[in-house]
Amino acid sequence: MDTRFIRYRKVKNNLFKGIVILFSFLCTIPLFCILYYIIRKGIKEINWHFLIRLPMPVGEVGGGIANALSGSMMIVLVAAVIAIPFGILAGIYLSENKDKKLAYWSRLSADIMQGIPSIVTGIVVYFWIVKPMKSFSALSGSVALAMMMLPIVVRTTEETLLRIPNSFKEAALALGVPYHRVILRVIVPCGLSGILSGSLLAVARIAGETAPLLFTAFGNPYMNVNIFKPMQSLPLMIYNYAISPYDQWHNMAWGAAMILLIWILLLNLLTKLVTKRWRIQL
Repeated sequence: MDTRFIRYRKVKNNLFKGIVILFSFLCTIPLFCILYYIIRKGIKEINWHFLIRLPMPVGEVGGGIANALSGSMMIVLVAAVIAIPFGILAGIYLSENKDKKLAYWSRLSADIMQGIPSIVTGIVVYFWIVKPMKSFSALSGSVALAMMMLPIVVRTTEETLLRIPNSFKEAALALGVPYHRVILRVIVPCGLSGILSGSLLAVARIAGETAPLLFTAFGNPYMNVNIFKPMQSLPLMIYNYAISPYDQWHNMAWGAAMILLIWILLLNLLTKLVTKRWRIQL
């Protein structure tokens, strides 16, 4: 082979590799800029009192985000309790009945739901739950977030279970194991890594959502643990404080934004650890 042709191919290969590395680096710049700006603005506000105190009235210095922290955790927890079991069961059905019409339409519905804007979901839940109950509530906010979580859990569960070889199921059935036990004791444990990581990714996806909560949970300046009443959350607090005319509230919004950012980063890191810990070589 001509040495000039080999040299040309090496130059072209190195050039393409350099372009890929350059654009990969450029993709990370916006992330680091956002992290830097939020940390620079928010680190000054974060302390122990900021985490355990309630907001102060307008004009008074101090206060904290305890009600928003507890509210976010409760709303997200209830949403996860609603969405994850249904999503896992639906994912199992889709993986076991991939050629049926119901599975096709269910899969199509999940794909469409992933593309629905979050504010539209909030409006729908407002007319479904808030208006009939004649009150904003944390429960309605959790339902809206659960609707956003559901398609992510369904699709990740289905894709995970489809990667498991059919020989696992066939071997268990050949031994006389009932079908439901094959699914619960063989198939699901083999796909535990993907199912857990998909569920955690869904939680991280909805943890920072604001638009649905504007129409459902609404917010509350006081501490509230009743899911049938309005409840504050970190995204709502950040939004309300950021558009206010008070500098003190602006500073608190930066601190709350940093707490929310840390929360989402920890969820994503936990997802990576879960995936690595329970990965099964098939």
